This record gives sequence, structure tokens and C-alpha cells, in this order.
Amino acid sequence: MDLRQLAYFVAVAEERNFTRAAGRVHISQSGVSAQIRQLERELGAELFDRSGRTVTLTVAGRAALEHARAALAAAEAVGQVVGQVTGLIRGRLTVGMVIGCTLTPLFDALAAFHRLHQGVEISLLEDNSDRLVEGVRADVVDLALVGTAGAAPEGLDSLTVISERLVAAVPAGHPLAKQRRVTLRDLVAHPLVCMPAGTGLRAVLDRACAAQSLQPAIGLQAGAADAIADLASRGLGVAVLSESMAASYGDRLTARVIDDIETPAVLALIWKSTHNPAVRELVVHSRRAFTQVDPAQGLSPVR
Repeated sequence: MDLRQLAYFVAVAEERNFTRAAGRVHISQSGVSAQIRQLERELGAELFDRSGRTVTLTVAGRAALEHARAALAAAEAVGQVVGQVTGLIRGRLTVGMVIGCTLTPLFDALAAFHRLHQGVEISLLEDNSDRLVEGVRADVVDLALVGTAGAAPEGLDSLTVISERLVAAVPAGHPLAKQRRVTLRDLVAHPLVCMPAGTGLRAVLDRACAAQSLQPAIGLQAGAADAIADLASRGLGVAVLSESMAASYGDRLTARVIDDIETPAVLALIWKSTHNPAVRELVVHSRRAFTQVDPAQGLSPVR
């Protein structure tokens, strides 16, 4: 048994799929399968039930998983301790980013970190905010950019990047464009175009509707602000966006802050309190990158 086999085992267990696990560890599916089979022969037990469409852990696999994770973490800790003594940072970082959110300062932070710490392998993972939060809590993701409703998730360290009100965005001639103020009840009288469940914007909208016992008619959903704006501009529904999102489409959409939704949509970097020096360094670079942003230029919108 070696650390490589344990890494493949953990990847398959977390992905529940040999093909996705192979992509994650950057080798062929057949290579992952062969190494898992070899590990199973050495242990004298099957670790996975391969009979269904989704790969699941056997009883032996569930018993082995946490120990495998611990062994990999211990091996990485050895490199980190030596790195701290020698002034080098090594290892791996998995950075999460909510789907459809291109945020230049985060990329600047990653680039600055990489220039100084080329011994650290960086992986970038896109997913919805809810799953990224779960990934950070489970130590699968080291640091993530997520959208939340009102505040960053409890129990995690965070850096708030944007905190904005929700707006209704409509083309000229729409009834809401003629109103000086728009309420949630005004909004739900029309079909909506919005972000899918699992995003910060959608969480703010859903909670506000639930608080007033309103049932919104979600006509269309899209994970990118450009798509939502395009659909709304064609009259297919009222776009629900953040203030900075809507500002990007002022040439074709009129935005009205939804008066009675006071909870902001928040975009934040989150991470666990950790002794991992690579995470600490990336947080330092991230703080610097976001602090240096020109407020007049703004940031990419909240998801």
C-alpha cells in the first residue's frame, strides 16, 4: 500500500465515480481502477460496491476512508513542517469558485501566490455555493468564493467581498419600470428569471418569499448574469439580480431595488481556521487583491 493508492481511493469515494476521480487525480480511469484493485487485494477486502450506476463504499470502505484521509493529511503535514523550517511552502490547495462568477481579484491573488510558492499545486473547482460550503466544512476545499444570504456561513473564517441588495431588472415599457418603488409582492406578480437554488441570490429571494408566504413563479433559471439579463431583455420574465449585476446591463434594463428585501446577497471568501501555511498565505494575497480594487470599477456580481 502506498500514498498514491490511498489518494485514488479517497478520490473515488468522494466523487462516487471512477471517471471523475481519474480526472481529479490526472490519470486514466483504467489506472485508477488498477490501483484500487491492487489496494483491495492487499487489504483482503473490496472497498467499493460497483454493481450500481453510482460507486458506493462497502462496509470495509467506510471503515477505511477516514484513516486514508488521515494518512494523506499526515503525509502532507510532514512536507508542511519541513517547509516551514526551510522557508518553503509545498503541498496542494483546492480553491472553490461559485459557477459563473469571474472575479479578477481572486485570479490576481492566485497568480501572486503561485509566483512566490511554485511548490504548491493549485486546483480550481467550480460548483454552486451550498456544495462549496459543504466542501470547506469537510476539508475537501481549502478556500472558496461563495454567495450567501446576509452573512458568511457560521463556523468558518470569511472575507466579505460584496454585500448588496436585490433588484428587479426589466426592459423599458415593462410595468415595473414605471414604478418608483417595487415590493416583493409587486415582483411575484410577474414570472421571474433568476439564479438556481444553491446560490446566494436565490437563497435571499426564497427566504424573503417564505417570510411573506408568497409563491414566486420562477419561469427560467440560469447560472450566469448575462443569460438572465438576455432573457429578461427579451420579455421572458423579470430578472432578479444584485445591484452590481444590474448596473452592467443599464443600457437595456431598468433596475429597481426591491424595497422590502433588506437581507443582502453576500459574496465572500470562506475557509476553515487552519494551520496550513499555504491557506494562510493565499488568504493574505486575497485580502491584498480585494483591498486594491478600484471601487469605481466595481467587482464581478454576486451569485
